[in-house]
Amino acid sequence: MTSRRSFLKSGAVLSAGMLMAPELFAAKKKNYIGVQLYTVRDAMAKDPVGTLQKVAKVGFNSVEGATYTGTQTFYGMSPAEFKKVLSDNGLIMPSGHFMLGEGMPNTKGTIINDWQKAVDDAAAVGLKYMVCAYLLDNERGTLDHYKGTAEKLNKAGEITKKAGIQLCYHNHDFEFASQDGKYPYDVLLTATDADLVKMEMDIYWMYRAKQDPIAMFKKHPGRFPLWHVKDMDNTPKQMFTEVGNGVIPFKDIFAHSKTAGLKYFFNEQDICPGDPFVSITKSYNYIKANNFHV
Repeated sequence: MTSRRSFLKSGAVLSAGMLMAPELFAAKKKNYIGVQLYTVRDAMAKDPVGTLQKVAKVGFNSVEGATYTGTQTFYGMSPAEFKKVLSDNGLIMPSGHFMLGEGMPNTKGTIINDWQKAVDDAAAVGLKYMVCAYLLDNERGTLDHYKGTAEKLNKAGEITKKAGIQLCYHNHDFEFASQDGKYPYDVLLTATDADLVKMEMDIYWMYRAKQDPIAMFKKHPGRFPLWHVKDMDNTPKQMFTEVGNGVIPFKDIFAHSKTAGLKYFFNEQDICPGDPFVSITKSYNYIKANNFHV
């Protein structure tokens, strides 16, 4: 039987070893590289289980959901069913997209209609972030209207916070159409509570709107825990392209990830020139080769 003295001695040696080389004893951190499932939306609509298997085979280990609003299911599956499919493929879904719902009042699962159920279902899958994905044309309007939207987001953020989930807002470029010398995006940033509502920065749309992501990070540090990583081609049309195939300086941007408060990012390509799995594989390989991860 091990004596108390030898037990304490071995414990002291172990402690000393941990002090000298803590990395040998620490659990290896998983580096997450994610994809927005909107990129493979057609495949997800036809065969969500097979599509998630293919996504995992590419190398992605996290995904961001694109459908729930209007169905109140995750690609036709209950939260428990969907969570199992993710787990079976070594995937997590830390974030999902939802709609505001102001312009679609009869649709459930939106921020203003049956939000509590959406939050409960999101929590059951394991979401850490719920994102207002997009404002329809009839949900935009004046700066005062955007202030009203900010208040809706604050209220929704209070509900998600109680469930341990962070609400975010995802930008496009229309939020940078100036009104009276101000951007609607700035209204959304300043009129929302910084703890209740954070931002998912779509880096492509920032560049399309001629905005500087790094300057935004410095002005609002910690406000951008989620990113959409997608590239812009070097043509007058400024179309979507695979990451590393365009003009956006991702190495410089990722160098400021701590300032941004980055927790997860997702590759997204709204339109692909051919098979979207070919596109996301090219993007994944570039991201992996450049050691972009969280």
